[in-house]
Amino acid sequence: MKKMKLFLFLALMTVLILQACSTASNNSTEGSKEGSKSVGGELVVLRAADATSLDPHFITDIPSANIIHGKVYETLVAFDRDRKIVPLLAKEWEQKDEVTWTFTLNEGIKFHDGADFNAEAVKATFDRILDPATGSPQRDKLSMINEVVVDDEYVVTLKLKEPYAPLLSILASQEGSMMSPKAIAEAADELATHPVGTGPFVFESWKSGQEITLISNKDYWGTVPKVDKVTFKVVPEDSTRLAMIESGEAHIAEQVPVTEIDRIENSSTMNLFRAEGLAVEFIGFNVKDKLLSDVKVRQAISYAVDREAIISGIYDNVGTLANSAMSPKIIGYSSETKPYDYDVVKAKELLKEAGVQEGTKVKLLTSDRKERINMAEVIQSQLKGIGLDVEIQVMEYGAFISEITKEQHQIFISGWGNATGDADYNQYNLFHTASMGPPGNHFYYSNPEVDKLIEQGRSEANQEARNEIYKKAMQIELDEAVYIPVRNYEHLAVYSNAVKGFWLDASNYTMISGVEIVE
Repeated sequence: MKKMKLFLFLALMTVLILQACSTASNNSTEGSKEGSKSVGGELVVLRAADATSLDPHFITDIPSANIIHGKVYETLVAFDRDRKIVPLLAKEWEQKDEVTWTFTLNEGIKFHDGADFNAEAVKATFDRILDPATGSPQRDKLSMINEVVVDDEYVVTLKLKEPYAPLLSILASQEGSMMSPKAIAEAADELATHPVGTGPFVFESWKSGQEITLISNKDYWGTVPKVDKVTFKVVPEDSTRLAMIESGEAHIAEQVPVTEIDRIENSSTMNLFRAEGLAVEFIGFNVKDKLLSDVKVRQAISYAVDREAIISGIYDNVGTLANSAMSPKIIGYSSETKPYDYDVVKAKELLKEAGVQEGTKVKLLTSDRKERINMAEVIQSQLKGIGLDVEIQVMEYGAFISEITKEQHQIFISGWGNATGDADYNQYNLFHTASMGPPGNHFYYSNPEVDKLIEQGRSEANQEARNEIYKKAMQIELDEAVYIPVRNYEHLAVYSNAVKGFWLDASNYTMISGVEIVE
């Protein structure tokens, strides 16, 4: 009997051990696709340049926001893949009248430093950005908020100064990132280098000029990421980024030279993701510059630039010809706005009328992206044809952003990535007097009529009426030659075969919360 009991005991233990092994095996392959096994691990994302800041109240460029938006920080509402507004930190909302919006929040959510996410945290976030003492360049983007009222622990009301049609879209953008009230109170000065949000990834480290590392938030209130770590590595050289993806040393590269599309598409180890974008690339003028303050000079340069040649010759027809600073995917876009045509004869006539001598020197500033350097060289050649001697200045992206906020540049090549999909984000940030400098108006353009139209567009509830308002404003900006619209973006990214679940959104954010590395 003793031997029989021992035999039964050992048999039972064997069954339990086999069941445990079976369970462990099932867990290890959870999330696998097409026969592949998810391995967790480190996701390596390559970037051409480092971030300028990690504080969403001070970030004014999407490449920097891309590090933290939807990863470290989250918003009350969000865009889904079809650009529809969906719940996120707020589970529901109600517009009680034209100026009153009430949000009911999800409960039980913690910030990465342990602080509770609740109505008080929402109020602390908005109070910080709206406080003039904070000095946030984002303040005017949310200046329509008059008061933040805590109704209950998980209910908060935004009371506006006036109706604001695109409120939800701005709340879904990185400007609406919810920040830890503890971090705001105790270490606000450190938020530029140490972000604290509620997102699926927790900030770990930033080696300036080299890499930024995030780790998976194992206590995340939503679906925990399938990768353990994400490292954003700075690799300025286009060829090196591509080689690292091809060799398996890295997984995703956010910027792809158009000259490498064929190579990627013919590769057995790399994949190309293409997304029609919300952004527009343009040639801008500092209208306060002594030479460029004369509208005839700006018009002459506008006539002298062959935009179609740039798109076909430099971008190999990736993207489409722009007719304003607003892409066709933006709410408020008009196909009827008309920039200056290519007309060298007219350009020369205008320069003569403006009294500009042949051989006059002008500086053209660009970041160090390969395509933009090539574009600068084409513009240099085209403007030489009307008697202007162009000096090209090339700067690393962070230095470029810093330079165009100092008001000392002349002509510059840039772009504006719309984060909300609404015309207000383009018009207010690029052309309103209040946005001069860091917020986005690097033209230093000020026109009271345009300011008034932009403000009307913000408060007009009827979308058809808004469209007409923006069309009028955009045509004035084009007529006054504040900038030359060049290209509606098509965003490109390359990723390795080991990556599943990656995509780019129309704002050019790298969507990685659902990414897994497989083998």
